[in-house]
Amino acid sequence: MSTAESYLKPEVIRQIGRLDLRAQFIVKGLFQGLHASPFHGFSVEFSEHRKYSAGDNPQEIDWLVYAKTDKYYIKKFEAETNITGYLVMDLSRSMAYTYRQELTKFDYAICLAAALAYLMVHQQDPVGLVTFDEKIRSSLPPRSKRTQLGNILSLLSRLKPSGKTEVAKSITQLAAMLRHRSLVMLFSDLLDEPEPIIQALRRLHHGGHDVIVFHILDEAEVAFPFDGLIEFEEPESLERLQVDAAGYRRDYLDELKNFRDLYKRECFKSRIDYVPIDTSMPFDKALVEYLNSRRMRF
Repeated sequence: MSTAESYLKPEVIRQIGRLDLRAQFIVKGLFQGLHASPFHGFSVEFSEHRKYSAGDNPQEIDWLVYAKTDKYYIKKFEAETNITGYLVMDLSRSMAYTYRQELTKFDYAICLAAALAYLMVHQQDPVGLVTFDEKIRSSLPPRSKRTQLGNILSLLSRLKPSGKTEVAKSITQLAAMLRHRSLVMLFSDLLDEPEPIIQALRRLHHGGHDVIVFHILDEAEVAFPFDGLIEFEEPESLERLQVDAAGYRRDYLDELKNFRDLYKRECFKSRIDYVPIDTSMPFDKALVEYLNSRRMRF
């Protein structure tokens, strides 16, 4: 296993106590991996340049970048580069679930959010943090200063998922708060009625905002590794249900596929980025999806 791959595995990240170090390890691993992949040179374009195209002023070509990459890039103006980002975290009780006692869904989400905050602050992009369960619980206004990273990581590290959830209502509240075009990064298991959530996401996008949905499920919620007679507890209502795992598996996996496919299809229609994830997956999958979608827009 390469060093980059080890940085990106959830079980490795779990062993690192401090969230700031977790974020740095994830980002370091990501860019080590990108350097040796088809994304070589990607970070140049992502950070402060864009490819030269017909009609651009040749005097704006960065010849130092040309010398390194043998490609023409021009520097982006600050107005072209910067976008305000919001990390939007689901605090509902279901996010605390874990099957193997590795990372909970919420642990995974905050590691991913911390890495994205690290990336955005180092790109001098303003980034803020919003948390919700049945409604928005806290909001940290976007800033681009280096001290903002500490503010975000401090708040993330203190969060504990505990409430019931109303995802659609909270997204609608968020849309009313946003005054300027923003990049909204939602981290949630989306365990609520899909149709109102999809409508709320659609309205958010139609309001001029870019939206990325990181749909985070536990590895057991995706693979259903259970056998025999199993008792499940609904995390928010605390209702219990006893089922025979073997007889239930096929129906469950079909429903899960339909659930994810619905979001994938409806988000695609609305030009919303949808990233399905489970807690066993290396962090680079989600981050590369983010970087790709970001690059496509600028």
